[in-house]
Amino acid sequence: MSIHSTLNPGIYHGFNRKPPFFEGWYYKLVSADQRHKLAVIPGVILGQDEHAFVQVLDSAQETAGYLKFPAADFRASDQRFSIEIGENRFDDRHLHLALNHPHWQLTGDVHLGPLDPWPVTWSSPGIMGWYAWVPRMECYHGVLSFSHSLQGTLTLNGKVMDFTGGRGYIEKDWGQSFPSAWIWCQSNHFANPSACLTASVAVIPWVGRAFRGFIVGLMLDGKLHRFATYSGARIESLAIFDDHVDWVLRNRHSRLILKACRVQGGLLRGPTRLDMGQRVLETLNATVHVRLETLQGQVLFDEVGAHTGLEVMGDLPRLLRG
Repeated sequence: MSIHSTLNPGIYHGFNRKPPFFEGWYYKLVSADQRHKLAVIPGVILGQDEHAFVQVLDSAQETAGYLKFPAADFRASDQRFSIEIGENRFDDRHLHLALNHPHWQLTGDVHLGPLDPWPVTWSSPGIMGWYAWVPRMECYHGVLSFSHSLQGTLTLNGKVMDFTGGRGYIEKDWGQSFPSAWIWCQSNHFANPSACLTASVAVIPWVGRAFRGFIVGLMLDGKLHRFATYSGARIESLAIFDDHVDWVLRNRHSRLILKACRVQGGLLRGPTRLDMGQRVLETLNATVHVRLETLQGQVLFDEVGAHTGLEVMGDLPRLLRG
């Protein structure tokens, strides 16, 4: 871990790292007519099955593809967010895709408008807060853009998808492994176009034990409302049902009430300490009802987000126990 990489969550963190280690960037793309919804995830894993990869979730069909590349095909800048995997290029301005597999082809270019990242400061370098400075955590997280515009087209298995005028989102993860249990929820499709929610709660290993850690950000009219373990916020309630998740949080000023409706999804792959063998069920077709109110009950925001990314995974009884 270096000062430069900690203060720049988007760049590759794996230089001179020993296995186990993984890093993956998550691009969400939703077209202007909202018919096309893709998650494109480039990454690399170091360890027993060392390789680079690009995986794609087509949430219109709830299908996913995983394309594997030799680790030598992965190239990254040590100064800025810019990676290449074979002929595919990913950075903060552009995606160039040239995936050609007998059962999965995705080609084309999408240009990204100006990104809107989670703020980075010395004391709180991104969504992880001061935890970003802690070495050897199991998994680190970054939000590189709450929302940005898209321009360009992709062709998936012969189907042309025009993303011009659409909306994107970018986050990333790196470290040793995904947590043993987590919930992740994200939407930037509300009636208020300035609104974007990203929310996650997970079992976090810590000094031989574990705790339930959470990070939630609601960007609204240019203001970031934060609810995080490191900021002193707390969970008032968390419940998981077959068809939805109910979650209520509070900080010193406000209460956030979330209800995410669960639907079927596609299977992605996630990292373990050995390989990319974990199966992760994800959808971009969920919805999330978000209500932000003051502790005195004044409603500041009350809307439903569409095209919501949702994962509910792992040892959920352990997660609910806190």
